[in-house]
Amino acid sequence: MARDRQLRDRQFDRLFDEHAQPLFGFLLYRTGDRGLSEDLVADTFERAFRSRSRFDPRRSSSKTWLYSIALNCLRDHARRRAAESRAIARMSDAPASPAESALEEVGLRDELRGALRVLSEEEREAIALRFGADLTLPEIARVTGRPLTTVEGRVYGGLRKLRKALR
Repeated sequence: MARDRQLRDRQFDRLFDEHAQPLFGFLLYRTGDRGLSEDLVADTFERAFRSRSRFDPRRSSSKTWLYSIALNCLRDHARRRAAESRAIARMSDAPASPAESALEEVGLRDELRGALRVLSEEEREAIALRFGADLTLPEIARVTGRPLTTVEGRVYGGLRKLRKALR
């Protein structure tokens, strides 16, 4: 039993070594915030470690499994941030200015950030998974639970919109 657990722990260590940096790159691409991205990577691996016994390699690759967890961490953070913003707005007498969610704070330059605003949330997510996380289209389909044709449409449609906005 202890030997079996050791094996799983070693496999988890290899999983971290292989995926931590690319996962950080994906999250940095999505958030534009280095500190937040580091926290989200830590949260992702903590959740993965706690649920490692439930991972089934027949259902998905370890990479797909990790990025699914990372997306959930990112979404949870965005929901918490939105709830905090609403709570702060309710506590103040001044009307709250609409705060951009963590999922909308994408890109390091103003030009790119503006261009990304023309995309729908689904297109931004697909673009980030494709180029920020370097996932293939089939991997994105598995991570998001969407049909491959939907993912293809979001990525290619999003790229078309970005090209037009950046001209």
